[in-house]
Amino acid sequence: MIGKGIVQIADSIFWIGEQDRETDKFEGLWSLPYGVAYNSYLLKGEKNVLVDTVKCPFAGDFVNKIAAVLGGGTLDYVIVNHMEPDHSGSLGILREIYPCVKLIGNTKTAEMLRNFWGIGENVVIVREGEPLDLGSRKFIFAMAPMVHWPESMASYDASDKILFSNDIFGAFGATEGGIFDDEADTDMTESEMMRYYVNIVGRFAAQASKALAVVSTLDIDVICPSHGPVWRSDPRRVMRLYEKWSRQETEEGVAVVYGTMYGNTKSAADTISRTLSERGVRGVRVYDIVRSDVSQVIVDIWRKSGLVLAACTYNMELFPPMAELLRHIENKNMRGRKIGLCGMHSWADASLRCMSEFIERSRGGWSLVEPKILIKSGLKEADIEQCELLASNMASEIKK
Repeated sequence: MIGKGIVQIADSIFWIGEQDRETDKFEGLWSLPYGVAYNSYLLKGEKNVLVDTVKCPFAGDFVNKIAAVLGGGTLDYVIVNHMEPDHSGSLGILREIYPCVKLIGNTKTAEMLRNFWGIGENVVIVREGEPLDLGSRKFIFAMAPMVHWPESMASYDASDKILFSNDIFGAFGATEGGIFDDEADTDMTESEMMRYYVNIVGRFAAQASKALAVVSTLDIDVICPSHGPVWRSDPRRVMRLYEKWSRQETEEGVAVVYGTMYGNTKSAADTISRTLSERGVRGVRVYDIVRSDVSQVIVDIWRKSGLVLAACTYNMELFPPMAELLRHIENKNMRGRKIGLCGMHSWADASLRCMSEFIERSRGGWSLVEPKILIKSGLKEADIEQCELLASNMASEIKK
């Protein structure tokens, strides 16, 4: 460590990011049980170059780190890989401290700089693959539109073989002092990286795959993302993980997700999950959608080859927590999985109808496993048999 909260990445390259353990939900949606890191990198040299900034509430400590590294020098450039405020939130303050600093981005970045911060001067426009000499360093820029904003890009320092990858290869979780991948808790890091990918990037898996194909051709020694650890021990490992996730590869298993008011739907879900296990399915996970972290539920739905939804009707509509889950699933554009449905009502069904409409809207993204079950009030012997039949058919489909 060089000074308070500053970590040397390579010769004259420093991590000066911030650890956020106070925000409860990322983007106001996704839980942060381990916090989140806002990574920023300062490259000293003939020209001093900053890659991304940090969320505005952390700007005070952030600018002190910049001053400590520069040691009286000036900041010449800021590479703006992404305009989302957790990345660009300190730009206004930096412009006040370093009024001559030049901001580097693409044409869409320039538009957002005006819209977010009213900045229109000293902006350098870069394009796909065009090199840019910044003193002793040469940068190449890879555009990554819709991963997960239209102006997103990655920056490659060809001199040091370092990829500043933006939200590509990002992860939830503060780094707990272990800035580098070989210092971090590997299981937690990979789990939080997948949760980040599925919930933040998952909808744009096709675009992420294209961006991955571009950056994979570069000679990379170190990957420096905007969230999560710096990958120095095996940067290709994180590339392989992203490649797998972007293809939506699944593993054997079934996520059984239920929404219940009085326990009857839970009983149906328990019958289905038990029968799945009896039929030899490994990796069965059961979630009460009312009490579960929706970001983790979505991860298991993404990961597993089968999904069973069981929900009751509520006020002539689908049980609201289940309806919210379906909106999240639909937004992620998931494809190629098996799905079973179990609805419950007492006097007017909406649960099974709404879940069936969800499958129809997917236009072939989900493969329905019969039977579709509709239970009236409490479980009866015939309902239990239907639950067991659905689970048996799901097990057979997955085993194929």
